[in-house]
Amino acid sequence: MGETQFALPDVGEGVAEGELVAWLVEEGERVEEDQPVAEVETDKAIVEIPAAYDGVVTQLHAEAGEIVPVGDVIVTFDVDEEGSTTESDTGSATADGDRGGNDGDAAGDETDAAVTEGTGTADTPTDRVFAPPSVRRAAREADVDLATVPGSGPGGRITGDDLRAAITGRSPPGGQDDLTASESGSMATPGGSMASGGTPTGADDGPTAGEDDRPRSDPAVGGTDGVGARNADRDRTLAMPATRELAREEDIDIDAVPASERRDGEAYVTPEDVHAYVTGETGVGAGASGSGVDDGTTGSGPAAAGGASSGTGSEAGTGADTEGTQPGDRIPYRGVRRTIGERMATAKYTAPHVSHHDEVDVSDLVETRERLTASTTEDAPRLTYLPFVIKAVVAGLRAQPILNAELDEAAEEIIVHDSYDIGIAVATDAGLMVPVVEDADEKGLLELAAEVRDLAARARNRTISPEELQGSTFTITNLGAIGGEHASPIINYPEVGILALGEIKRKPAVHEGEVVPRDLLTVSMSVDHRVVDGADAARFTNEVTRYLNNPDLLLLE
Repeated sequence: MGETQFALPDVGEGVAEGELVAWLVEEGERVEEDQPVAEVETDKAIVEIPAAYDGVVTQLHAEAGEIVPVGDVIVTFDVDEEGSTTESDTGSATADGDRGGNDGDAAGDETDAAVTEGTGTADTPTDRVFAPPSVRRAAREADVDLATVPGSGPGGRITGDDLRAAITGRSPPGGQDDLTASESGSMATPGGSMASGGTPTGADDGPTAGEDDRPRSDPAVGGTDGVGARNADRDRTLAMPATRELAREEDIDIDAVPASERRDGEAYVTPEDVHAYVTGETGVGAGASGSGVDDGTTGSGPAAAGGASSGTGSEAGTGADTEGTQPGDRIPYRGVRRTIGERMATAKYTAPHVSHHDEVDVSDLVETRERLTASTTEDAPRLTYLPFVIKAVVAGLRAQPILNAELDEAAEEIIVHDSYDIGIAVATDAGLMVPVVEDADEKGLLELAAEVRDLAARARNRTISPEELQGSTFTITNLGAIGGEHASPIINYPEVGILALGEIKRKPAVHEGEVVPRDLLTVSMSVDHRVVDGADAARFTNEVTRYLNNPDLLLLE
């Protein structure tokens, strides 16, 4: 055995530091290579930091909430040697930290033995046990030696069913392993199942198939987790940093808090869930709120008010934890919020903005969407208005390519893009993010609907990758679900244009010579006046309006 220090790796392009949101391990705990040991928030996303070694955690060098520069040591491991069986057979011991030749340095070179090592595949010691972290934790709670449990998974991997069989003395069932279900993209829930991508596939009308025969006190199963649950027992919980801080202040384990929501098939705990757990209340469905105009980017929460792009200034659209913010608070300006602020300032003070506003009659679009929605299958993605707008925007960019451009000041060139990668501003608890729908011109309405919803969900729960937040050529932001008609959005620099959608309202309008009620949508756009003239913006809006007026044209795109 030998101690090896592990430094915070570079978890994203240009990331210099990260906030340690939570430790997922404790000192003295045994870990496996690739097991998540910490959650770190960067200026782009929350990422899990995996262990690079098999061994025991001997020291945690940072506290939750601390800002850690990339390259600083965060944890020390007592690293396993290759294995006693292998050593006795060969007659020679491996160097400390060597797992089959991946660690090229001796144990004394501790500072260099960090995240760049331990990623290859090597000969595996015959006595090594393969099991996911959730199974290992359940085994510890049940006082079961995993080395005595036969594994039925690939390569002898021990599943939750294998552990339950060892505890109860019965054969492993053939059903889904609920402890490792999240690894295969679905997780059983008390009232149905969450399919891959987090789409509900069952009504909340009873126990999941195969669930009612599990012993409720079985530590390998864990507690129920949903509305009405008194206590949960999870190995992984999705929650925003503010919620985790609230749980720490209340001195409770967030993994024990019943979750009112699931995102991407995993439990998501809200501040309301924590409060309900502290006060002993059960059956409270927290976090669900209504929405106005449906845009597909916010689910049941507020509409997106714009990523680093929309300058509407409406904090109601950020999805921020307003309950945790009180008058007189001093809130740290860092992470995603600081990045948003810096990019807002760069965009506003670099590109001279000019705004253009219009009103679009979308009565036929409303009718078309209702008709198409009625004809789609139950398992089809929910068709919102946003895919129609994306298609109309692509048509407008084709007609006015100068809006799909950026200014390269160093080269003194205007670069007109030949791809249509549309940024969709999404409100999250951490601030405003802009995931990118790449090659939007090559995708149909349902494909766009599914992709937008997936990107928005992963942006909200901070599991989206930094690469998916980069490279947009034009951005759409929607404030309609919150309310309001007009805005002056800030450009998502270095793009040269952004379109903001208002609320669809039923208003009196002149149609075919008569004043009749019509469905009207207000649109606002900002452009970089160094590149785009006002006439270009007006022509672009006219083209978008033409397609939204005549949605059948969109079906030809």
